[in-house]
Amino acid sequence: MKAKLGIAPIAWWNDDLEELSDDVSLDECLRQASSAGFTGMETGRRFPMAADELGPELEKHSISVCGGWFSGLLLDGEIEVEKERIAEQMALFKAMNAPCIVYGETAGTIQGDRSAPLNTKRKLSESEMKGYGSRMTEFAEWCNGQGMPLSYHHHMAAPIETEAELDSFMSHTGDALPLLFDAGHMAFAGGDVLRVIDKHHKRINHVHTKDVRMEVINQLDRTQESFLDAVIKGAFTVPGDGSLDFAAIVNRLASHGYEGWFVVEAEQDPVANPPLEMAQVGHKELLRVMALAGYEVLA
Repeated sequence: MKAKLGIAPIAWWNDDLEELSDDVSLDECLRQASSAGFTGMETGRRFPMAADELGPELEKHSISVCGGWFSGLLLDGEIEVEKERIAEQMALFKAMNAPCIVYGETAGTIQGDRSAPLNTKRKLSESEMKGYGSRMTEFAEWCNGQGMPLSYHHHMAAPIETEAELDSFMSHTGDALPLLFDAGHMAFAGGDVLRVIDKHHKRINHVHTKDVRMEVINQLDRTQESFLDAVIKGAFTVPGDGSLDFAAIVNRLASHGYEGWFVVEAEQDPVANPPLEMAQVGHKELLRVMALAGYEVLA
């Protein structure tokens, strides 16, 4: 089985809390990611949206686009509007030969609101879930037809957060909508990460290898503290520096035949956790566990 290793720029610049960012250029961010051994990077707020600008920057460091977040609004919006909103990113990703666009639902999310406690996140009724799932499936079918698949990101503080919510959402969506599996977000939400892989492996087309510090998560007061409070306290980190057993996680994905990108996505304070050092720790751990699982990591 073959796999590629990527990383997200959120370790250098946080898009939800800009002050939790390192003062480095895009060029330096790419240089550090490449020096740590990664061959792919997801896009972020400091990335140009024109292929003729981004392409040379990536080529200089032998980095390719391995995905990137799209702030979707389809829960409360219309498909035709979302087609217009995603058009620029889709054109860039097609030009850069990216594997997918990461769809994150931001209608009703509190992930970027530091004043909103974790337990106030939006919950969908069965009828709302059914309607949302139908629209997401239709939108995913259209994206596939345009030559750029989505990858749906279950996420803390978003409408699809818990294992039960993901199960319901997947039951109301069709195979045209693939899933991004994020071990860290599912563990934070209290889900069984291996069980989620077993249930939904046929739809997984992208993987975020986010680790968590459970000692931080377990001490959170979810009636008072927000998602961003958790990030600032250090809830997330890279594989090899947290609480999750990535040997077991990667092996379970391998047992179901997953091939593709494994992307380190670990937002945390770059002063307390220097991004280059963290990238090196994450890359080393992924190489270790992927060798155990029988993956060939492509350069």
